[in-house]
Amino acid sequence: MLYSNEFVKRKEITMAVNNQFVIITGMSGAGKTVAMQSFEDLGYFCVDNMPPTLLPKFKELIKLERDINKIALVMDLRSQVFYDEIIGMFNDLKRNDDNNVDIIFLDASDTKLVSRYKETRRAHPLARNGRVIDGIKKERELLANVKKAADLVVDTTNMSPRRLREEVFHNFEAIDATHTFHVEVMSFGFKYGLPLDADIVMDVRFLPNPYYQASMRFKTGLDKPVEDYVMSSSGAQEFYAKLLDMMQFTLPAYAKEGKASLTVAIGCTGGQHRSVAIAERLGNDLKADYPVNITHRDIDRHQTKEGAQ
Repeated sequence: MLYSNEFVKRKEITMAVNNQFVIITGMSGAGKTVAMQSFEDLGYFCVDNMPPTLLPKFKELIKLERDINKIALVMDLRSQVFYDEIIGMFNDLKRNDDNNVDIIFLDASDTKLVSRYKETRRAHPLARNGRVIDGIKKERELLANVKKAADLVVDTTNMSPRRLREEVFHNFEAIDATHTFHVEVMSFGFKYGLPLDADIVMDVRFLPNPYYQASMRFKTGLDKPVEDYVMSSSGAQEFYAKLLDMMQFTLPAYAKEGKASLTVAIGCTGGQHRSVAIAERLGNDLKADYPVNITHRDIDRHQTKEGAQ
């Protein structure tokens, strides 16, 4: 990865601007899609294949959206007109004091780009009816000035998608103090099927079932009597301590591995009592270190008086 001195200096200070713009451009096949997905995980509002001529209008529209202050635009320059106008548009955007703008240029060797096109069996946008290498050479010539204007040049020749993602996170995560990795904790009932998006599934059906207590049958794990019943049962505290310890041990590793989120599903028979109580406690304890969203997939099914358990 190559940096300009201006880019490095800018990253060493705290950002205090209204909008953070990132322009992602570069050679076709160099990884712009992966880069855009990485910025999405960082909380950026992303637009793919933005025509440069629409940039000034888009900038004006963004000013009206108070909730959008981090924007990543992929500009896949496939027209001579775009190449001729893009440098001036970049400069105009940077001259606006309300914006902090970074231009990322993704590059790769000709050999690697040819190999990637062969693997995907795609035609190069500048060589629809010709050789891929001819399109690459033409694009490289057209993009020469864009590359010079870039704040950051990333050579992805020897990068895996995961490595490129790590580079984006390394350089841009510090701009936003919020976490990028978050945890989804959910309860569910096995009788209604496993959650398709679960990364980790824990079965708590070994704990005594409050369903068989008449006073708690149609309550849920959100009710204090049910929570107390579940957590005071034999083995519940020991199990929970081990579960929390496992989560605290593994979550940093998942985040380091590059996952944007992890879904932990806690299941009991009907998803009303035991799983809800455990999921609530786990989610609230993990909030000390991570953004956590707690959901109870099947908790309302007991209202039919069929799914309680």
